[in-house]
Parts: sequence; structure tokens; C-alpha cells
Amino acid sequence: MDFNLKPIIEYIPNFLEYLDIEKGLSNNSQQTYSRMLEKFSQWLKKNNFQNLKPNELTEEHIWAYRVFLSHSPNLVTHEPLKKSTQNHYLIALRNLLNFFSDRNIQALPSSKIKLAKQTKEKSVKFLNLDQVEKLILAPKTNTLIGLRDRAIIETLFSAGLRVAELVSLNKEQIRLNSGSGDMEVGIVGKGNRPRTVYFSERCLEWLQKYLDTRGDDKEKALFIHFKGPKRSSARLTSRSVENIIKKYAVLAGIPVSTVPHTIRHSFATDLLAKGVDLRLVQEFLGHRNIATTQIYTHVVSKQLRDVHRKFHSGKEIKNN
Repeated sequence: MDFNLKPIIEYIPNFLEYLDIEKGLSNNSQQTYSRMLEKFSQWLKKNNFQNLKPNELTEEHIWAYRVFLSHSPNLVTHEPLKKSTQNHYLIALRNLLNFFSDRNIQALPSSKIKLAKQTKEKSVKFLNLDQVEKLILAPKTNTLIGLRDRAIIETLFSAGLRVAELVSLNKEQIRLNSGSGDMEVGIVGKGNRPRTVYFSERCLEWLQKYLDTRGDDKEKALFIHFKGPKRSSARLTSRSVENIIKKYAVLAGIPVSTVPHTIRHSFATDLLAKGVDLRLVQEFLGHRNIATTQIYTHVVSKQLRDVHRKFHSGKEIKNN
């Protein structure tokens, strides 16, 4: 036994630094790993394993942790964690074990962590154009907050942004007087991959109204909060935008499960339904692998099948 090894919990800060410096993961990804491993740390402490060292972790421990995850409630719905969510926690633990291997620290191989089997195929939740319109029109634009929220929804749907990409936008990126009617902006997306996103003329009109009313010069963030304590930055967080979208989903009478990523899904399915090439949609979304984009083709194929069934079933032709 190596008596120089520290307890697993004490290696987690080193692991997060490793993700930052050697793997180049974004701050959001690092925060996600930190949150996922905090659950593992809590489980270790709850079971008096807080001093467990990497070389002492066994398959029996992993099995007990998997049982713990399967019985853990979702903090919002209070229902058991979905299999996909359980797998996210297990993948985080796998990568911690990979870190040990990379550092030549004796530990259980990451291959010993088996993921929970998912029986249902991942589905894409999206809004049709009528629902998108209801969501867009939900904010009361006679207030500064309403103008901001309208501009947020317009921007999400116009550019197909991830919520982290939206909250990272700065005012200086938005050239409202370009004179071209629409605008393209270079951003750095998931995995630090640069791409170009496009803002429609209507989106720019609402951004103009919002910024004209906001009228401040100090804050560089495009979307900011107007309530709460004064902080070093007024930039909206991803969680704030999620709450904004959920609020207007209720007001608009559309599915309450609507989140910013639902709007991104809606952006993609609308493009494909209108005949845009899958490779172009991949570029719009910033997907590294086209297989990620292909999930939307199943949705569009079903739409086309339903349209064909309704309007071209052949029932109007007599069968002699």
C-alpha cells in the first residue's frame, strides 16, 4: 500500500486544475465536473469513506455508489434521477480515475465503471413556429426588463445559441448600425470552437430597442440583470436565463419543460424542415460531429411523414 497517497477527496481540486490547464475545458464544463464530483464526495463522507485513497477504491464501492445514485431524487421534480443523469455522475467519476492513471496514481481502472443502460432513445423537445411566436410575444415590452427578455428570446431563436454562448455576449459584438439589415458575429462556443452566428433584422431591431432604453456605458455584457445586490458584474447567468424562459413558457401557455436549449432545438428543426442542408445546420449549431446534428432529422422525417399522410394519402382517388 502506498502511504504517500492522499484521500480521493483531496485530489479533486488537482483534477479540476488538470481539466483547465491540460484538457482546456471551459469554465462551465469545469463547474459541471465540480458539481458532479461533489455528489461523490458527499457519498464518501456519508459512508465514512472520506479518507479512502485512490488505490483503496473497489468495484464494491462503485456498485454502492451506483445504488445511491439510482435512489437519489431530482431536486426539482423529487423523482428518481434519470438514467442519463446517473450516467453523467458516473462519467465524471470515470474521468477522475483517468486522471489518476495519467498521473501514475494507483487506482481502479475507469473501465470498471459501467454506465446505466438507457432503454429509451434520446428525444428532441422543440417548439413549432406558433409556439415560438407565443413565447416571443409573451414579454411585456413597455418595461426595460420586458424589452431585455424579448431581445433574449429573439437572439436565442435567431442565432440558435447555447445559453452559455448567449450570456457570454458583449455589447461591443453587436454592430447595430451596420446597414446590411442583418448581422454575423464570431463567437467561441462549446469546446472553445469558434463559429459564426447570424442575427436577423428583426432580432437586431429588438436589441436596438433594449440597448437604447438601457442607456448605460459601463457594463460590457449584452444581457444584464436590473435587480438584486450590486456586484462586480451585472451579467446574467445561464440559470437566470433558464428561469426567464420558464417564466414566459408558463405565460405563453406552451410546454412548461421549455428551456433555452428547446429554442436551439426549434431553430435547428425549423431550418431542416425548410430544406436547409444538414451540413449547414451542423455549422450553424457548431457541432463537431454531424452525428450530433442527425438527431434532428428523425424529428423532421416524422413531420414530413405526417404531412404526407394528411395531404397525400391517396384516399381521394377511387379504388376501382
